[in-house]
Amino acid sequence: MTAPTRWTWMRRAAALLLGSALLGCGHRPPTPPTAEVDLRHIDDTVRQAMAATGARGLALAVVDRGQVVFTQAYGVRNAHGAPLQTDTVMYGASLTKAVFGHLVMQLVDEGRLDLDVPLARYLPQPLPSYASPDVVRRYSAFAGLAQDERWRRLTARMLLTHSGGFANFYFLEPDQQLRIHFDPGSRYAYSGDGLILLQFVLERGLGLDVGAEMQRRLFAPHGLTRTSMTWRPDFRPNLADGFTQDGQSQAHDERSRVRASGSMDTSIADMGRLVASYIRGDGLSPAARAELVRP
Repeated sequence: MTAPTRWTWMRRAAALLLGSALLGCGHRPPTPPTAEVDLRHIDDTVRQAMAATGARGLALAVVDRGQVVFTQAYGVRNAHGAPLQTDTVMYGASLTKAVFGHLVMQLVDEGRLDLDVPLARYLPQPLPSYASPDVVRRYSAFAGLAQDERWRRLTARMLLTHSGGFANFYFLEPDQQLRIHFDPGSRYAYSGDGLILLQFVLERGLGLDVGAEMQRRLFAPHGLTRTSMTWRPDFRPNLADGFTQDGQSQAHDERSRVRASGSMDTSIADMGRLVASYIRGDGLSPAARAELVRP
């Protein structure tokens, strides 16, 4: 797709997933639909959308009541015209956040994390004291919080619901330091850094390797051979590049660092299975699954 359209579609898809991962609302999970999914017009609808937007390629999976019922790829994956396929690896971007949420709820189920306990309790030292260049490179500029004690009130629920008070990323701040812009938990503001902070707590506080945990708990059990939290060289033969607004090809970013906010590579076939697993709540208790899919 062209860049704005590509990101619009991606954000809408992420919103559909994250809407059910935004933990903390008091409503019951929605009742599953009883009608059969009508797939007859999907091809025509997709081709019309591609023509209207100038999209070069589009991949689609339909999940109905926890089962993948349709998977298809349309168009091309690069400037050479190679066809986009259902096992073509694409940048998962912010869809990573929802998959990370599934991992977090497994940890909650196991009693290793509490959604409403301040994250400061899980860290061996104050968050702003983690200020080394390596921490900034891998995570965020936590030193910016040194004069704002509100960081001590942050919880996993706040970060998962994008109500921690952060901008999207610290490097968008004028001084490139992480800032809290409103009282944590008081309102919504989309933040990739919030998810990265939660990743930091899991890794530095609980001693986990988030990339390895995602692979062990979510990717491997479902046979997702085209999915990883970082770049793998075996992806290269069947890989989707991007396109800019003016139609110029953009090479796929070979990401070397695990980022809970969006480093995942995946294919539409694998993503469909991930979404189905998410909806079913695989590996979760009924209570944790209810939290995961609560609107």
